[in-house]
Amino acid sequence: MVGREMRQEKYDVVVVGAGIVGLASARMLQRRQPALRMAILEKESQIACHQTGHNSGVIHSGIYYKPDSLKARLCIEGAKLLTEYCDDHNIRFERCGKVIVATSEQEMPALDELYHRGTGNGVPGLRHVSDKELREIEPYAAGIAALHSPHTGIVDYRAVARAIAGDLQADGVDLLTGFQVNAITSLPDGLRITSGSDSVYTSYLLNCAGLYSDVIARKMGVPTHVRIIPFRGEYYTLRPDRASLVRGLIYPVPDPDLPFLGVHFTRTIHGRVEAGPNAVLAFAREGYSHRAIRPDEMLGTLAYPGFWRMAGRFWRSGLAEFRRSLSKPEFTRSLQRLVPDVESQDLLRGGAGVRAQAVSIDGRLADDFAVQESLRAIHVLNAPSPAATASLAIGDYIAERAIHAFELR
Repeated sequence: MVGREMRQEKYDVVVVGAGIVGLASARMLQRRQPALRMAILEKESQIACHQTGHNSGVIHSGIYYKPDSLKARLCIEGAKLLTEYCDDHNIRFERCGKVIVATSEQEMPALDELYHRGTGNGVPGLRHVSDKELREIEPYAAGIAALHSPHTGIVDYRAVARAIAGDLQADGVDLLTGFQVNAITSLPDGLRITSGSDSVYTSYLLNCAGLYSDVIARKMGVPTHVRIIPFRGEYYTLRPDRASLVRGLIYPVPDPDLPFLGVHFTRTIHGRVEAGPNAVLAFAREGYSHRAIRPDEMLGTLAYPGFWRMAGRFWRSGLAEFRRSLSKPEFTRSLQRLVPDVESQDLLRGGAGVRAQAVSIDGRLADDFAVQESLRAIHVLNAPSPAATASLAIGDYIAERAIHAFELR
């Protein structure tokens, strides 16, 4: 944490949020414009505490995303940049491969659509496999057919974030932790950003605040076209003596109407096998458990017309997710569709993450990354999965927009 005396300096650019997207955006802008005086503001005492630190560590290959979307382009580019960065910084990653499993004939059209999307996006090595080939790749998986993505990988994104933060600090970028943004005031020559009795001054701002990105935008008086609705994803972990049931990554065919991928099995870079996540409406933006309730944030969600329009469309899915959240047998049955040998006693309660899902006023769940510009600021308003995979590419994209919008030379 940088001392109070540093907090009175004037910066050229301040980044709000030290998750992997904020760090990567600062890094790519600093590489393009090394003379800029920059700082990163983080409300927690350390970096990568929320979406970055709670995801399952998958390096996505770009199968799910509509061709020509930002997600598709930046995921493919970002996976390449990420693995190169890991090689350069001696961060361990593994291309363990992934299967997306169809368990019924009804899922075959959606599986075919994923294949066309993936090949359209240039996913390397993606292919259809039969039920026999599926069992050769994942002996305990059950399905009538699958897609195999051999280049999908796993990594520890906290380790990546720490490395990026180290690079930034070595190059003179200030990292101010424990700095919760309370107010942002427009000045004739820039912005004053206040946290309690501390303030920093900047010419321009990059809003990479994740779960609070829309809140930061509203503090600047910016009318956003979306609101962040938090969805908790809960995990179980396979008992170590049952981890051999899963070699790599085993996913279901997802519901094409929702941006969630369904409960699945993920072998982590640390050797555990995680099972999940579900997608349950959280009652706080950092609501990592049922007991985590922030009345003001919950009321904000309930007062938003887009929430009720979304709920009207997906209430059946929402109720099913709550049942699965409250019932371990229900959760187990979902997993048994993919790996029938998994039993309830094989599952140990794991952690949870919260997805910052942008929802528009008409109730649509934003499917692509969403970036909005305002006077002196750029706001990253929707960057859920695969944002960690794509982080360096997102950072380069944000840096390019910042140089143009802020006329940085």
